[in-house]
Amino acid sequence: QVQLVESGGGLVQEGGSLKLSCAATADSFYDPTMAWFRQTPGKEREFVAGIWLSAGKIRYADSVKGRATISGDSDKKTIAQQMNSLKQEDTAVYYCALEVGGYHEVVVRTHDYDYWGQGTQVTVSS
Repeated sequence: QVQLVESGGGLVQEGGSLKLSCAATADSFYDPTMAWFRQTPGKEREFVAGIWLSAGKIRYADSVKGRATISGDSDKKTIAQQMNSLKQEDTAVYYCALEVGGYHEVVVRTHDYDYWGQGTQVTVSS
């Protein structure tokens, strides 16, 4: 049973910073990509940032480009995302996701990912 364990969500003031972390409990993956998605009520889950761990290739959504930095450890199957200059529109539940391998790129569609974390709430206040 694969689990993705997320941490780091919380309440932060606009303009502040936050770091999210995620660890996979198993490591029997072919060539995984790990990513962060986020979702607000009534909206579809959207891609935020992802990293193809073995190659170190990274992709960001335009909405966070320049404000987010994702990093990963291929051996430990962990990722972290530092988010700076947070805006109220960054408020959402953030989900860690893992794709077991085969695309050889950072994919952005939810159905491309095989495992999901429980989600961690990030609230940005004015």
